[in-house]
Amino acid sequence: MSISDRGLAVLRAIVNDFVNEGEPVASKSIVERHSFGVSAATIRNDMALLEEEELIVAPHTSSGRVPTDKGYRLYVDTLAEIRPLTQAQRAAIERFLGEAENLDDVMARTVRLLASLTHQVAVIQYPTAGAGYVKQIELVAIGPDRVLCVVITSNAAVEQHIARIRHAIVDEAWVQGLRDRIATEVMGRDIALAQTRVTELIRTASDWAEPNELEPVVSVLAVVEEQLSANRNQRIAVAGTANLSRPGETFQNLSAVLEAVEEQVVLLRLIQELATDERGVGASIGRENLPYGFPDAALIATQYEAGGATLSRLGVLGPTRMNYERNIAAMRAVSRYLGRLLGESNL
Repeated sequence: MSISDRGLAVLRAIVNDFVNEGEPVASKSIVERHSFGVSAATIRNDMALLEEEELIVAPHTSSGRVPTDKGYRLYVDTLAEIRPLTQAQRAAIERFLGEAENLDDVMARTVRLLASLTHQVAVIQYPTAGAGYVKQIELVAIGPDRVLCVVITSNAAVEQHIARIRHAIVDEAWVQGLRDRIATEVMGRDIALAQTRVTELIRTASDWAEPNELEPVVSVLAVVEEQLSANRNQRIAVAGTANLSRPGETFQNLSAVLEAVEEQVVLLRLIQELATDERGVGASIGRENLPYGFPDAALIATQYEAGGATLSRLGVLGPTRMNYERNIAAMRAVSRYLGRLLGESNL
């Protein structure tokens, strides 16, 4: 592909104008809106070359052109400078996320904020829990037949589940004794080893638990084992689905996009498999998403780090006619603060 600097600038103008106006872009409007310093005839020649390269296309018999999937791809790949968010926007991000009480709250706030900033569907992949170690474990009796199990890891993951005891023997002394035994095996150990130790406690429970306590002990241990084995990197949070049906947002198969958002498995797979460039930005545009069932949608994503954990992703899903520059700026700003928040906090 051989595109001149001016030709690339014309493509950017066409993408920006089409995103903003939603109408095919003509050479005359480019001359009027942008300072190229050349005639409309010259711009038409540039547009003809772009059309030959299949970067733009005429949607119907008119002088206007719209970007193709290939054109959007080149536009995203050549965005050299991203206009940063305003100071007010950055302050709002910091304030809103800073009020979160735990990791689940952080994830929920992040996608709500990103959906609000981009007017698209926002998606975030939970940070990997397996890379950390067990920081704290607590068992709390919340009734005669229920125990709240809380596992906190070094990278801000908090798992809270209730173990239901069939035979009601729960009291504070019993719960504290079981908590101490589990803590001895898991505290300070990495997640994988801690899970192995709890599995071993279950296997040998009959050797150390009283016969009438065996079933309740195993019930609690099974919940803790499940908490430790949960791979939070296989979880995502999503917000902004209503943005898919906003006026002007057109999908040939909206139901396929909605199904992917609802089921989340496809969306998780796509965001995990997305290759990122030197800017840490990845994109899957238009027909690149055909294997996932929505060839008229686009997903852009970036990475964030949570307290030494492996990199996870956050991004936005919307129509190919989205404001890529604004959305990338919003993603990068949110990811930077999110990484800093998770790295510094004890959520």
